[in-house]
Amino acid sequence: MSGRPPLPPFTRETALQKVQAAEDAWNTRDPHKVALAYSEDSVWRNRDTFVTGRAEIVAFLTAKWQRELEYALRKDLWGFDGNRIAVRFQYECRDSAGQWSRSYGNELWEFDDHGLMTRREASINDVPIEEEQRRIHGPRPEAERGVYSPLQ
Repeated sequence: MSGRPPLPPFTRETALQKVQAAEDAWNTRDPHKVALAYSEDSVWRNRDTFVTGRAEIVAFLTAKWQRELEYALRKDLWGFDGNRIAVRFQYECRDSAGQWSRSYGNELWEFDDHGLMTRREASINDVPIEEEQRRIHGPRPEAERGVYSPLQ
């Protein structure tokens, strides 16, 4: 089995790298690419949905990005300890009817010794927004890395 650096135990620098790598991967909207960051038996709670294993992760993400169009995400490190990282995030997307929303959430991540995520718990709330209120447009530019997103 190959590793997925950075590996735990995390330092502030490596935790920040892990968070940015996750943001970058999710912004590709490629379920197969994203799933490679998770262990074969990874378990998720995403809102009220429970997912186990890479095949279910791919299916979940495929359906998500069919509903959530023009998805763009920002993740920020909230805390870390050993093999765990806490993240806060915001993403924006629109539905097929053109309604935009901004979703706010928190994630708890746990990693194995190879740097693969074995557990992900996400709590998420959605707020409808007008297109003019959007502030997340595609992947984060290099100059904005490490800059926290405002709450509103």
